[in-house]
Amino acid sequence: MYGTSRRETRSTRQRAAVREALRGADGFVSAPALHTLLAAGGAAVGLTTVYRTLRLFEETGRVDVTRDGSGGRLYRWRPAGEHRHYLVCRGCGASLAVDAEVVERWVTEVMEESGYRAVAHTLELSGWCAECPEEHGSGTAG
Repeated sequence: MYGTSRRETRSTRQRAAVREALRGADGFVSAPALHTLLAAGGAAVGLTTVYRTLRLFEETGRVDVTRDGSGGRLYRWRPAGEHRHYLVCRGCGASLAVDAEVVERWVTEVMEESGYRAVAHTLELSGWCAECPEEHGSGTAG
């Protein structure tokens, strides 16, 4: 789905620190939260570098991306060869991988019918987990 860019193959200390922090994060995490984790661990990585590295990881298919309730981007490390979709709690941010094979089949059909190649897609599912009180109306997507 994604090609490997030349930028991805050039490893830097900062990029490795971001990758390891993201791998160790519990669930999805924002760039500022990841920057805080890095700083707490003693890694000297600027917030701009965190954003730039996350963008690179997104472009090369190494992270899953979703949005929080205010539209901010959240990132989660994607193991090589995996493409997942998640149901994310709007309250606490907990995430659950969901079977989305029907979505993947549909994307393949669209590619075949349209003649497009390397089609990327995003599916965002959010709701309220059993542990969180529903705070905003009926909790339906909108």
